[in-house]
Amino acid sequence: MGAGFLVGVFGVLILSHAAYSTIQYRSILKITEEEFSGPPINVVMELLGGLVLCMWAALTVPGKFLSILPHSDENRVVSLPANVDFMIFNHRAKAFPFDMDVKLK
Repeated sequence: MGAGFLVGVFGVLILSHAAYSTIQYRSILKITEEEFSGPPINVVMELLGGLVLCMWAALTVPGKFLSILPHSDENRVVSLPANVDFMIFNHRAKAFPFDMDVKLK
């Protein structure tokens, strides 16, 4: 487990705490019979902090991108799948006319 993963877990914990704080705040408002106008500023700050931490972790944890080599044999489809039962030829495209007089420039 790297540092990015731990930051992501910490961000999720902060988001969970902000959700619990909002639920608790709403229950207190129901007891005092006040109207809910929005979460307190400390909950909003927790949400923003948790969002930043989760976004940072989501961008750093997966690792580096690998390039796709266009001339690699692994990228080519050499044959159709063996099970052709799932190929459907009766679909909505039959509503389009077949005589399309479209010319490319």
